[in-house]
Amino acid sequence: MKLLRHLLLFIVPIYYLVTRLRNWLYDKGWKSSKSYPFPVICVGNLSAGGTGKTPMVEYLIRLLKNDTKLATLSRGYGRLSKGFQLGNTSSNASVLGDEPFQFYNTFSKDILVAVDANRQHGIDQLLKQRPNPEVVLLDDAFQHRKVAAGFNILLTTYNHLYVDDFVLPTGNLREPKTGAKRATIIVVTKCPEHLTEAKKEAVKKKLKPLQHQHVFFSSIVYNNAVLNANKTLTLDKLPAFKLVTGIANAEPLIDFLKSNKLNFEHLNFKDHHVFTNTEIASLSKHDFIVTTEKDYMRLKDEIILREKLFYLPITIKIDEVDTFETLITRFAIKK
Repeated sequence: MKLLRHLLLFIVPIYYLVTRLRNWLYDKGWKSSKSYPFPVICVGNLSAGGTGKTPMVEYLIRLLKNDTKLATLSRGYGRLSKGFQLGNTSSNASVLGDEPFQFYNTFSKDILVAVDANRQHGIDQLLKQRPNPEVVLLDDAFQHRKVAAGFNILLTTYNHLYVDDFVLPTGNLREPKTGAKRATIIVVTKCPEHLTEAKKEAVKKKLKPLQHQHVFFSSIVYNNAVLNANKTLTLDKLPAFKLVTGIANAEPLIDFLKSNKLNFEHLNFKDHHVFTNTEIASLSKHDFIVTTEKDYMRLKDEIILREKLFYLPITIKIDEVDTFETLITRFAIKK
């Protein structure tokens, strides 16, 4: 794959110019963006996946759900359905996509969860619901410029900052680095747990935020137990297990499990992998399986896996959390 990316280096200038021109047309108003008279918060990135959008959206849901009528709107990557879909009791990962279904599975009593590749159309459909959402969280929509979000949260990982990358197909950037100027705040994700102030300042120096942009740092917090619908087991009680992942970057999870001296073998799939019947049958031969919450959404309804399949929940911790939350709530909650 790396060799192919280098062989496609000649396409990089073309991709760069096309995406740069598209952004320029939006910036100049020659391509139209729609604004809304209520708070719309966009969580996204410049890189193609793996920056931690899902735990960030869940953090925002927990922050806002008790003070406002909230909805999430995602594309629903990997789903088999088409058009606008609103989460309901018959929904699953095939209808909503794995990440939106994770939102629905956790927060269905508190928020609306919807998917639509056309975010304008998705918002229009959400506004037909009763009660109307007062705040919309756009998941992975930084490049969806037909909607002009009032607050843009740009994520970039500590070990793969967007400033050190190139546009597709040789690099992982969906658009040139100049797109970062649209961000209201920048969050450096997946940081080491104890990041010194000197290293934070070094990262800020590389990012060169604009005067109005705030930079925050976040780290992953893993649960001390795995769980499924029926049972919870603390990590120190786990038998040897098969780790199954279909995410963009499983290395932090593997490092965490190894740091806890757990006995496991890793089976890795591409991000948003749709498991075949043959793969599910093969997995059922293992006595104990641990996966991510996102992968669990795609596998949890398989009867032959139900009792042996567990997931490890994660949350995030943000530095300068009071400032971060004040910026969000000041924008989102009108008092």
